[in-house]
Amino acid sequence: MGWSSYLSRQLSERRDTSLWRQRQVNQKSDGRFLYTNDGRYLNFSSNDYLGLSTNPAVISAWQQGAEQYGVGSGGSGHITGYTKAHQLLEQQLADWLDYPKALLFISGYSANQGVIAALMTKQDRIIADRLSHASLMEAAIHSPAQLWRFLHNQPESLTDLLARPCIGKTLVVTEGVFSMDGDCAPLADIYQQTRISGNWLMVDDAHGIGICGEQGRGSCWQQKVKPEILIVTFGKAFGLSGAAVLCDEQTAEYLIQYSRHLIYSTSMPPAQAQAISEAVRQIQSGDELRQRLQQNINDFRRQAQKLPFNLTDSTTAIQPLIVGNNELSMSLSQYLQQKGIWVKAIRPPTVPPGSARLRITLTASHTQQDIDMLMEALYEFRS
Repeated sequence: MGWSSYLSRQLSERRDTSLWRQRQVNQKSDGRFLYTNDGRYLNFSSNDYLGLSTNPAVISAWQQGAEQYGVGSGGSGHITGYTKAHQLLEQQLADWLDYPKALLFISGYSANQGVIAALMTKQDRIIADRLSHASLMEAAIHSPAQLWRFLHNQPESLTDLLARPCIGKTLVVTEGVFSMDGDCAPLADIYQQTRISGNWLMVDDAHGIGICGEQGRGSCWQQKVKPEILIVTFGKAFGLSGAAVLCDEQTAEYLIQYSRHLIYSTSMPPAQAQAISEAVRQIQSGDELRQRLQQNINDFRRQAQKLPFNLTDSTTAIQPLIVGNNELSMSLSQYLQQKGIWVKAIRPPTVPPGSARLRITLTASHTQQDIDMLMEALYEFRS
């Protein structure tokens, strides 16, 4: 079979299912609204939880960085792409989160891939929560280590797997706040079991950092846990993009020497690093924003109790409505769009079969009226 025939067959099979994906061009977003060629929509699909993507101080920091450094880094951090802006941000993150070192990566996906690929050998094993993010699972699958999965948020299942012998090292992997269900990992119990067995814990806190804990320090801080490896990303509460790995000095030096994702990627623009640094300051002083977000979460959950769709146990900004059927989830998403509300349906393979959903995300930018409008449309669809 030739290339064209193969691609044509695969695309035809996907198009005939309810899993066909399409991108849509957006003109701009101001945190609360999304603007397209078709008009303006209330945006309930954004990960910009605190609205910092449009924060004037963050924008100004990026502009000042661009004037000082230009708009790109010019190379890998190992060649010419590691500037004073990068160094200061790494130190700021390390001080804020109480780790000896922080290393910047171009994305959360790259950070997860880079850490696991560099650390694991064929004698090792990774024991991951079965609902961990695709970037973690793919990194584990493609690493030489064995991949074992424990039942979602069940430390007893982890304990059973840890009790089994392993020749090499064991890395336990989980998210802090799970990206599709919005629920929080029992990190204290997971960390305790990992330490008792003499192993390491890696936590991806992409959706917890900035939102949970004192000064928004994240899920681990909130649960008084300090994993050996902490991944924080800047594409959610920070309103930007990129990621950092928090760890001890020895692990950081090892990654500098051996992480191919770090060595062979062009580093983020210095102007972006300066903008992230300002976003950190906004998060540290952002109690009012976090309180507003929590009020919106509470109001949504109170009103959603009477909907015919299942809510997860999430108390975070991620509030999925489990529809189940792929076609119905798409119909509901399209109905909301007709009502001026932007909420995308999430279907397998991103989520398990039979759990298609609307992944509703709340932000500090939403108003009471916005949530009322969303709920009114959901109730109308039900009737």
